[in-house]
Amino acid sequence: MSQLVLFAIDLCAVVVLVFGLYFPRHRRRDLVVSYLGVNIGVLAVASALSASDTGAGLGLGLALFGVLSIIRLRSTELDQHEVAYYFSALALGILGALSTTSAWLSGGLMALIVVVMFLGDHRRLFRHYRHQILVLDSAITDHGVLVAHLERLLDARVHAVTVQRLDLVNETTVVDVRYALAPPSLAAEPGTPAHAGARG
Repeated sequence: MSQLVLFAIDLCAVVVLVFGLYFPRHRRRDLVVSYLGVNIGVLAVASALSASDTGAGLGLGLALFGVLSIIRLRSTELDQHEVAYYFSALALGILGALSTTSAWLSGGLMALIVVVMFLGDHRRLFRHYRHQILVLDSAITDHGVLVAHLERLLDARVHAVTVQRLDLVNETTVVDVRYALAPPSLAAEPGTPAHAGARG
């Protein structure tokens, strides 16, 4: 399998990753350009470096892209799943550019990345679990009372609560809460408390 075939596989893989998985699921247009640009940019530069006789140059180039990626991620607010797509696009570009003893191995690894992202970011995986940062209009100092209040408010089972800010003057509480919605068949009647208990 020639290098051009690996390029074609990379292009197909990143198209599936971006237009088949990411955009239909998350609808963030600005990151489409980012993912495509990172993939094609890494593919082009890594291909040029791998064609040279200097292995150190290849390592330096890949390290440079890693540093630039970190800077990019720190300059904007990205969710964790968007970071995963970002580095998947990066990995696909590297695999498409590097010549290996087995071209099937590179193609298989590209397919593995796409499959893992398909499964890991599937809507049905842990679909009842949620994460929110809430601002409550009361200052609650007791953890048990706080959990019970959140479960009534969200009509869900709270698994973890972290108090980020407790303002006794303005009577507000800012909490980071992770919870699970009850399945429709098991949901509590409106106005009734949800399941009790949570880890601190």
